[in-house]
Amino acid sequence: MANVPHRSVNHPGTLTPLEPDRPLPQPLSHSPSVVASPTPPRYPQAPPSFRPDHMHSPNLLSPSNGIRTGSPIPRMSTPPGPPVFNTPVKPAAVPFRTSPATPQPMGYSSATASSLPVSTPSYYSNGSSTGSQRDLPDVVRMEEPIAADSPYVLFSANKVLRQKKLANVASLGFGAIVSAGREISPGPQIIQRDPHRCLHCGAYSNPYTSILIGSGQWQCVICEKMNGSKGEYVALSKDELRNYPELSLPLVDYVQTGNRRPGFVPASDSRTSAPVVLVIDECLDEPHLQHLQSSLHAFVDSLPQATRLGIVVYGRTVSIYDFSEESVASADVISGAKSPSAESMKSLIYGTGVYLSPMHASLKVAHEIFSSLRPYTLNVPEASRDRCLGTAVEAALAIIQGPSAEMSRGVVRRAGGNSRIIVCAGGPITYGPGSVPHSMSHPNYPYMEKTAIKWMETLGREAHRHNTVVDILCAGTCPLRVPVLQPLAKTSGGVLVLHDDFGEAFGVDLQRAATRAAGSHGLLEVRCSDDIRITQVIRPGEEAYSETHETFKSDPAVCIQMLSVEETQSFSISMENKRDIQGDHVFFQFAFHYSDVYQADVSRVITFKLPTVDSVSAYLQSVVDEAAAVLISKRTLLIAKSQKDAVDMRATVDERIKDIALKFGSQVPKSKLYSFPKELSSLPELLFHLRRGPLLGNIIGSEDERSVLRNLFLNASFDLSLRMVAPRCLMHQEGGTFEELPAYDLSMQSDKAVILDHGTDVFIWLGAELSADEVKSAAVLAACRTLAEELTEFRFPAPRILAFKEGSSQARYFVCRLIPAHKDPPYEQEARFPQIRRLAAEQRRKLKSSFIEFDEESFCEWMRSLKVVPPEPR
Repeated sequence: MANVPHRSVNHPGTLTPLEPDRPLPQPLSHSPSVVASPTPPRYPQAPPSFRPDHMHSPNLLSPSNGIRTGSPIPRMSTPPGPPVFNTPVKPAAVPFRTSPATPQPMGYSSATASSLPVSTPSYYSNGSSTGSQRDLPDVVRMEEPIAADSPYVLFSANKVLRQKKLANVASLGFGAIVSAGREISPGPQIIQRDPHRCLHCGAYSNPYTSILIGSGQWQCVICEKMNGSKGEYVALSKDELRNYPELSLPLVDYVQTGNRRPGFVPASDSRTSAPVVLVIDECLDEPHLQHLQSSLHAFVDSLPQATRLGIVVYGRTVSIYDFSEESVASADVISGAKSPSAESMKSLIYGTGVYLSPMHASLKVAHEIFSSLRPYTLNVPEASRDRCLGTAVEAALAIIQGPSAEMSRGVVRRAGGNSRIIVCAGGPITYGPGSVPHSMSHPNYPYMEKTAIKWMETLGREAHRHNTVVDILCAGTCPLRVPVLQPLAKTSGGVLVLHDDFGEAFGVDLQRAATRAAGSHGLLEVRCSDDIRITQVIRPGEEAYSETHETFKSDPAVCIQMLSVEETQSFSISMENKRDIQGDHVFFQFAFHYSDVYQADVSRVITFKLPTVDSVSAYLQSVVDEAAAVLISKRTLLIAKSQKDAVDMRATVDERIKDIALKFGSQVPKSKLYSFPKELSSLPELLFHLRRGPLLGNIIGSEDERSVLRNLFLNASFDLSLRMVAPRCLMHQEGGTFEELPAYDLSMQSDKAVILDHGTDVFIWLGAELSADEVKSAAVLAACRTLAEELTEFRFPAPRILAFKEGSSQARYFVCRLIPAHKDPPYEQEARFPQIRRLAAEQRRKLKSSFIEFDEESFCEWMRSLKVVPPEPR
């Protein structure tokens, strides 16, 4: 926050910052004139302008906002009254339409309001038994937090351009990637009391708040209005106020535990008591079924003992397994042709069967059930087998909602976080509700697909309404009709993942899907200074309507209902300037509200202050290339819904590069070429990876795979999103160390091993010379695989880890993801891939001769084809 300019004369209503190196100001006993500033100042950037009639009769405290009007301030014997701010509140234009609603003010009683201090008691004086508030400065500006910025918010630039025209250049843009972050952990950021929120806009008090320490009133950084604190912020100095976490830390968690809510009994082990129901496809051939059984056995062995498990198997019918039989696999069977009626499910659930059972009591039975599964025996193609997945998920929802052993005397314990349904599918849904015909050549297929998609969306929303996430893990070679399955996972807050088979990667994803932390009842509120407008919010959520959350008098917040609350997800928020910015800073506040896995209600509040600049160069230097590239990529992929769209978006990336060079670069003398801004040296290379990689390029042939990858990317966290755009290349060195290199094909050196991490896939490439030494290559491969597993230990979905030798058919997966730089001149190769300088002349010649020539452009060739000079690498 900018420093407050000093007035030449102190007045009881004048705001004075606390400065330890200056003597405390002494207020005058009479009301002097105020020296006017040449330009009207703003607050919090500068002191507020005063209305002339208030200079002689300042207002005192009122019950509503801490200001009482109409009473002149007594001279000499009482403290100064707070100033009146006249900055108008202009609601920001937002991408979601918000409905006006009655404000929900903080609960002040008239007694509370009247008890706010009019004169300072003696124990608030500076060591004097008869001191008064006049011994203290009027206002303390908290200025800066004592901790680093939150890792859960990453802006595309750390400064904001003041000029609207340049700031809103669409080819570069400005925004933030926001994640709810990890589970709360003990620390000073935990606050177990109600927050102080602005009565006008709903923003929270934060480290940049200005506080009248005599009365405890604080000024909101978003709308600049004054608010009361029920006397909590009354203090002697700034140091005392720093004892409040929300005034010293940029991220705080307001936590209300379950036992504070009446009528609620917390579960004994809420972290793991949320039920998990497996919905298993029984129409599998024997090889696939064997892999699936191995993954399922390992899965139940990995579950915590308190986890309640349910098992549903589907084909043409739905089998709901009963855990009450200890020595045999027993199931109740219902038809899959139509949705189960409420009466049939009620008679089933209220019967003698146990369909959800804790692992400590049912582990043996679960293994018996998995071992009893049999392969499909009819002579019917995989794609034509009847699968009533929709009915099976409805049955799983019913047993999750039904009575269980947790019910006693009318009091039901709510499980922590979301319940989970995990579907293990090997083919499309072709029978019962939500199904499509076996063949896409069916004359009525388009209509039936549209009807199925709508039904699946409805089922997903019903699951979300009951705090149940549906994850769909698919494997095998059968076409899955992803457009039909995707809405079920998406609207419930889950994911759809494709695997080659039901083997190792599938088993890892199965375990991570069940145990990953997920909150429920999630809501994201985004507030920013009046000069900033939010133009777009990308995934994973939808507009939250006013009746679903607390609203305030002049609330500019964009509110997004979160379908699930997970660390592996993020929101991409695009912003622009509404006008030229006059102030020195702009403020942003992100508030996540959700119920966590421990049954606590959490409000995670993250506040940022970014400086504004006039200099384009200073702004470009503050741009975070990786964050800008991810934001651009997500805006691009949002439009690229099909292969045809992807081709169009590749052309859009080209135009974006040219426009950035035109707007922010410079023209090369005596040439038609433009130089790309040197401050953004990494950005064009990241976007080159985007246009030729699996998200927009031709690497992936299946439209189902492309659709699944696109949806994963739009929801993914920043780290995973960055890896999906631009792969990370690590070369194994002697001694077992790894060197990070640019993802260029020059890394394919025959005596080396290389790891390429591309987000959803990790490749290990072994050179031919290295592979010839079996002992050494085995040790290097083991080291590479260990590192790959460490890099992806907490990633969901778990990536495939593929290893292959130079020249093998699988090596094409690796080669096509590297930038082809072998055709570039030696000086460009050395500039962009410095490791090559360490190679001897014979090694370089041998490396160059190992490449097969293609027509594909290198990065430098692509930039020059756009009439743009590539920037020098940093």
